[in-house]
Amino acid sequence: MKMEINEKKENPLCQRVEVYFTIDHNGEPTPGRNAVAEEVAKAVKSKRDCVVVASVESMYGIGKSKGYAKVYDSKEAALKLEKEYLLKRNGIEAPKAEPEAPAEE
Repeated sequence: MKMEINEKKENPLCQRVEVYFTIDHNGEPTPGRNAVAEEVAKAVKSKRDCVVVASVESMYGIGKSKGYAKVYDSKEAALKLEKEYLLKRNGIEAPKAEPEAPAEE
């Protein structure tokens, strides 16, 4: 799998870089979201848990896919700004809060 970054847009208001990319995976199946996120993190020099892959679409019959990912400055920024279902798909989870003990009477 070879990744080429087509466009990078800085978005300081949302504390992220928006990345449009093309993946060449000729003779292989379309790569999974986790593998794509790892490659984007390497290309942008970021951590894996700051990358949210929004879409990966295969081009019919040619072994290439186009996609869009958001690389946040920190995991906290991703948790604050990103939709819950995309975070879940990308394996990014918020730290679990401790359950509160019932009040004693």
